[in-house]
Amino acid sequence: MGRLLIVDDEPNLRRVLGSDLRLDGHKIEEADGVRSAVSLLTEHEYDVVITDQKMPDGDGLKVLTAARENDTSIAVIFLTAVPTIELAVESMRQGAFDFITKPFNPEVVRATVRRACERTGLLRENQLLKSTVGTLQGGDTIHGSGQGIKDVREQIARVAPTDATVLIIGETGTGKELVARAIHRNSRRSQKPLVAVNCAAFTETLLESELFGHERGAFTGADRARQGLFEAANGGTLFLDEAGEMSAPAQAKLLRVLVDGQVLRIGSTQPRTVDVRVLAATHRNLEERVQQGSFRQDLYYRLAVVPIQIPPLRERREDIAGLCEVLSGQIAKELKVRPKPISADALRKLTAYDFPGNIRELRNLLERAHILGKAVEITAEELPLGSTGAVGAPTEKVELRDWVARLPLDLNLRDTLTEIEKKLIERAMEQAQGVQAEAARMLGLSRSDIGYKVTKYAIER
Repeated sequence: MGRLLIVDDEPNLRRVLGSDLRLDGHKIEEADGVRSAVSLLTEHEYDVVITDQKMPDGDGLKVLTAARENDTSIAVIFLTAVPTIELAVESMRQGAFDFITKPFNPEVVRATVRRACERTGLLRENQLLKSTVGTLQGGDTIHGSGQGIKDVREQIARVAPTDATVLIIGETGTGKELVARAIHRNSRRSQKPLVAVNCAAFTETLLESELFGHERGAFTGADRARQGLFEAANGGTLFLDEAGEMSAPAQAKLLRVLVDGQVLRIGSTQPRTVDVRVLAATHRNLEERVQQGSFRQDLYYRLAVVPIQIPPLRERREDIAGLCEVLSGQIAKELKVRPKPISADALRKLTAYDFPGNIRELRNLLERAHILGKAVEITAEELPLGSTGAVGAPTEKVELRDWVARLPLDLNLRDTLTEIEKKLIERAMEQAQGVQAEAARMLGLSRSDIGYKVTKYAIER
């Protein structure tokens, strides 16, 4: 189905042609000449234009020119009573899709319009994918052999074949975009577009325009109608990175799309139906933002139908050696150099580091070492890490500072922190009588966080 503009000075022909094409579900608008067609083309968005060649106020080539000036993806079909080689050559040279001779066969017209709509859709999809605001990063595989990343891969395998909305939760640099790509690649929508947008990269008005589109004149600078990313991703997947940063109006509009599949462009009163699977990602605790009133509770439950928690790199240290090998191979291929192995001292240094920037930080360190390092292998001296062992900012509570001051300095910090975390979770689970949601509330964690840690430490439920 498409939105069509029929341009002809004969009302009966427009009526008959429109009646035939409505049988295929197309939306039809009419223009009685070149001037009215040019006006409509500047105000509205069409998929196909069917125009007569000769009209009292001009010819079809002027309609073709106006259509191409407004949107190069529009397919223009000519109707002509006297077909000539000159007309065919000139129309095709200027970008016409096809031309049909009068009197026409209705079935031929319908088939031609169907092909034209498909061509317009493909062109717009390609155009948007080239300029899409959020280009997905990372390789094609989610690497790691630890239990945490194995759980993530298993969740991807289970949720990918469905159309469920997924909320991907993880710190910056853990690979949320990579998980979204894996879900799309293994879904029934894999042959359709995967469109991504970073919600934190736009102001409120611009984000709404990117997501939902706008009509001509909807705001200053909107000189023509524009489809949003929801329409561009129709039939495919839309990835909303940093969804927790959306404004309240954008949240309300997103909720409407998730509830009834209806997109309302800025400046329009006519909703458009879309079929889009939504994947969202955030590094924030959205449950806390709901309690604070900065994120809609109803939207949170719509997004978090299936939550996937990606463990930070400091909780999967067993994967660091393998990640170094994989990332070094990727970096060497990009730089067109030989991959450098990691020395034992360098690997020990990396394994002891807490990586606040996670895999992204690890990759940056390895890339820098490949570019600036002078040795055959990557040495510990070539890895300028920050302070280790600091999982987060220190608390301001005096009691905790006093307790830390009494600890011996020769302890194994990593093992100590792990043991403290395990004991606290065991204590919370005991007091909550095995109810994970209550234990999570006590410790200020999300339900997905506590579930992951209970499994990690093999804590009795």
